[in-house]
Amino acid sequence: MQRTLLDRIEPLTEDVVSLVLRGTDGPLAPWEPGAHVDVALPNWLTRQYSLCGDPADRETYRVAVRHDPLSRGGSEYIHRFLRPGRTLDVSLPRNHFPLLPAPGYLFLAGGIGVTPVLPMLRAATAAGVPASLVYVGPSADAMPFAGELRAAYGDAVRLVTTREHGRPDFGALAAGLAPGTLVYCCGPASMLAAAEAAFPAGQLRAERFQPLPKAFGPDTAFEAACARSGRTVQVDADESLLDALNHAGHALPSGCREGVCGSCEITVLGGEVEHRDDIGAPEGRMYACVSRALGPRLVLDL
Repeated sequence: MQRTLLDRIEPLTEDVVSLVLRGTDGPLAPWEPGAHVDVALPNWLTRQYSLCGDPADRETYRVAVRHDPLSRGGSEYIHRFLRPGRTLDVSLPRNHFPLLPAPGYLFLAGGIGVTPVLPMLRAATAAGVPASLVYVGPSADAMPFAGELRAAYGDAVRLVTTREHGRPDFGALAAGLAPGTLVYCCGPASMLAAAEAAFPAGQLRAERFQPLPKAFGPDTAFEAACARSGRTVQVDADESLLDALNHAGHALPSGCREGVCGSCEITVLGGEVEHRDDIGAPEGRMYACVSRALGPRLVLDL
C-alpha cells in the first residue's frame, strides 16, 4: 500500500466529486491508462476507483466518485464525511483494462464510466492516433468532466444527452469505423449490452461495474493446500475461498468480492479452477472471492 494525503475534494456534478491524492513518501507508483487502485477508507471499507489523472504526474493520483443512492458505505462516506487533510492508504495500480496499440480508437463512456477513458483519450491524442469519444449522460450538467473534455478535444468529443436526444445508435457507429479501430466502453450494464450487440467481440474492450449474471453447478467443499505455509484449509460449500483463507490466518486483500476488481488474485500451483470472475484471470491465477475448485483440491502459493 502507498500512504497518501487527500489534497483536495472538487465537486464535479451534483453527485460526483473528484479526489486528488498526494503521495506522502515520495513519488507514487507509475500507472497506465485503464488502471485502478484500491482506496482504504477510514470507515474500514476498501473501494476501487479508476485513475483519471495524468500518468506523467507521479506526485498525485486523481479519482472520481459518484454518490450511489444504494451505497454500501463507500461513496456515502466519501461524499458526506471525508475531508481534505486525511491520510488514506492506496494500493499499487492494477490494470485489467489496458489501452492496446491500434490505428484508431472509439471510446464510449456512460456517466462515471468516463473515468478510465480520460487518460486513454489523452494518451491516444498525444501519440497522434485518431481517437474520438461518445460520452452519454442524462444532461450535460450531470456528466463529470464534460467541460474539460470539450475544451481539450473539441469535436473529437460528442456529448449525447439522453433526455434530449435519446441513446446513441451504436450500430451506425460500428458501420462507420475504419478497419482496425478498437472500441473501449465503460458505463452501465445497459450500455455495455448495447455495445456488445453492435461491435464484434474482437473489436470491443469493456469494463464493468457489476458482474454479469452466470450459472454454475452447485458449490461443493474442497481443500486449499497452501504450499509455502504447509497448511491445508478446508473450504466449505457455503463459503468462499477468500473467506476460508482469511479465517485461517491468510490475510488476503479484497475489494469488490464480485470478481471485477482483481484485488484478491492468488497464484495456483495445482488443481483445476472454476473461474467465475469477469476479468479473465491470467494463466495460473484465480480470484479467491468468487472462483472455486472444480475438483477436491487446489494447491496455492501461500
